[in-house]
Amino acid sequence: MVNKHFLISITALTLIIYFPAKSQTQSDGKSSNTIQTAAPFLLISPDARSAAMGDVGVAISPDANSISWNPAKLAFIDKPTGFSVSYTPWLRNLVPDIDLGYLSVYHRLDSRNTIGGSLRYFSYGSIQLTDNSKNDIGLYSPNEFAIDGTFARQMDDNFSLGTTLRYIRSSLSNGQFNGQEIKPATALAADVSAYFKKGTVISGKDAELAFGINISNIGTKVSYSDAAEKSFLPTNMKLGAATTLNLDDYNKFTIALDLNKLLVPTSPIRDANGNVISGKETTGVSVPAGIFRSFNDAPGGFSEELHEISYSLGAEYWYNQQFAVRTGYFYEHPTKGDRQYLTVGAGLKYNVFNLDFAYLLANQQKSPLAQTLRFSLFFNFDQQVAATK
Repeated sequence: MVNKHFLISITALTLIIYFPAKSQTQSDGKSSNTIQTAAPFLLISPDARSAAMGDVGVAISPDANSISWNPAKLAFIDKPTGFSVSYTPWLRNLVPDIDLGYLSVYHRLDSRNTIGGSLRYFSYGSIQLTDNSKNDIGLYSPNEFAIDGTFARQMDDNFSLGTTLRYIRSSLSNGQFNGQEIKPATALAADVSAYFKKGTVISGKDAELAFGINISNIGTKVSYSDAAEKSFLPTNMKLGAATTLNLDDYNKFTIALDLNKLLVPTSPIRDANGNVISGKETTGVSVPAGIFRSFNDAPGGFSEELHEISYSLGAEYWYNQQFAVRTGYFYEHPTKGDRQYLTVGAGLKYNVFNLDFAYLLANQQKSPLAQTLRFSLFFNFDQQVAATK
C-alpha cells in the first residue's frame, strides 16, 4: 500500500503545477471553477526566453524552443541545425527537489522543410513509501515526460504550417490505492499550428509583424487505474501576435501578446445528489466533443467563457544582437486559477551559443510560483540558410 501522505502530496503538487492553491470561494464571493486536466506539466513554459516575456511564444521570432510554442515557426529559422537545453527548479518554496528539464533539437532539410524533436521531463523528486504497518518499503521517484517529433513547412515567403506528434507518460505511483492498482498513464497527442510574418515600415523604421496559432495536446484521455474515469489532456489553443521594430543597426525591440484557452470541458455545478444544475455534463464526453463544447459549456455562461482566457504580454530588447533584456506579465482570472505575475530576464549571445535566464516575480504568500528561475542554453551551427525565393 502506498503511504497516504504520498498520495495526498502528489495530488496537491499535481494541481499546484498549473493552479496555485486557492480556496473554492474567492474574497469577492465568487466560486472558483478551475479547469482540471491530466498531465498539466505540459503547460509549463519550458524555456527561459518566453518565460521572461510573461509566457509569450506563439509569434515571437523562431528558435529551437519553437517546438513547444508554435512548431510552424521552425520553418523560418535561419540556422540549419541547433539545439537547446533548459532547466527549471520548480516550486522550490514548497519542495526542494521538483525539477523540469527540456531538450529540443531541429534540423533544416532544405529551404522549406524543417524537422525537430524534444524531450520534456518533469521530476517530483523522491517519495518515501511504507506498507500498512508503516514499514519502509523503499523510495519512489514519480515523474512525467513527453517526447515530441515535429515537422514544419514554409508554404511561401510569409506563411508556414507545422505539426507535432507527442508521446506522454505520467507515473505518479507504483502501488495500490483503495484496492485499485495504480499504474502509469500513457497517451498520444498532436499539435497543429500556423505562422505568418511580413516585413513592413513603422515610423520610418524597418519592422516585422507576425501572427501565430497553435492548438496543442489534442490526444487520448488518460487514467491511472482501470476502474477510474479517464481524464482529458490539457488541449490548449494559443493565439499570438508580435511586432519587431529595428530602431537602427544596433537596437531592436519586440512586443508580443498571447491569448490562451484550454479546449477542455468546464466542470458543471451539481446539487447534493450529483445532478447537473448549471453547465453541461462532462462524464463520457469524447475528445472532439470536448474541444467544441469548451467554447459554450461554462456554468456562468459567456462571461465565464471569457474568464477562461488567460493573457500574456511580453517585451524583448536586443542590443547589437548580443545582449537582450526581457520582461512580461501573465494574467489569469481569479476564478480560473488566479495566476498573476511579472517576469524579467536577460540573454547573452556569443558566437554559436545563447544563454538565457528568467525570474518570476509574484507575491510569495499568494503564489507558490514566486521566485521561479529558468535557464536555457542554445547552440546554433553553420551558416545561415538562404530564404526561400
